[in-house]
Amino acid sequence: MEPHSDIIIREPAANPSPLGLLGFGMTTVLLNLSNTGIFPMNAMILAMGICFGGLAQIMAGILEFRKNNTFGLTAFISYGFFWLSLVALIILPKLGWGEAVNPAGMASYLICWGVFTAILWVVSFRISVAVQVVFATLTLLFALLAGAELTGRSIIRETAGVEGIVCGCSAIYAGSATLLNEVWGKTILPMGHYRIRGNS
Repeated sequence: MEPHSDIIIREPAANPSPLGLLGFGMTTVLLNLSNTGIFPMNAMILAMGICFGGLAQIMAGILEFRKNNTFGLTAFISYGFFWLSLVALIILPKLGWGEAVNPAGMASYLICWGVFTAILWVVSFRISVAVQVVFATLTLLFALLAGAELTGRSIIRETAGVEGIVCGCSAIYAGSATLLNEVWGKTILPMGHYRIRGNS
């Protein structure tokens, strides 16, 4: 009789980072096109905020748990709920479920997210240059948007819009690079040096 042997079945786990980065990047670009004055805040932005910026990022963050990526889990789930909360801030007052937030309150909200983003930016120095750029530009974006709320100056909001488009494009680049490099099995778009295996 043959000795008993354990059979280990390993379930492959796909990399959810491209989903999260592209969801964040595309939604950020569209919102900041609005901030530059190209078109007003409308249902398209709200829908992107709920679906691709919100739910898709939350799904990506949950999948990062399976890859033992604490940074990805924290970032994607947090910013997924950021987009949902931003949409809620706009919709809830229209439904009569609370007063519209005033500029000081909105600035406080943006400053809190800016501090959180700055912390993730510091952590991103252990990941890649591409991810560092995403979080550096996002930290600056929150600072500019908070300044626009506190001062009421349209030029600051428009500047934030341009900078936000840069931020969104950097996330789109990082997501695209991660996807292309993994599928092709070689560097198609450079991301910068990785210091922690498995993070992207």
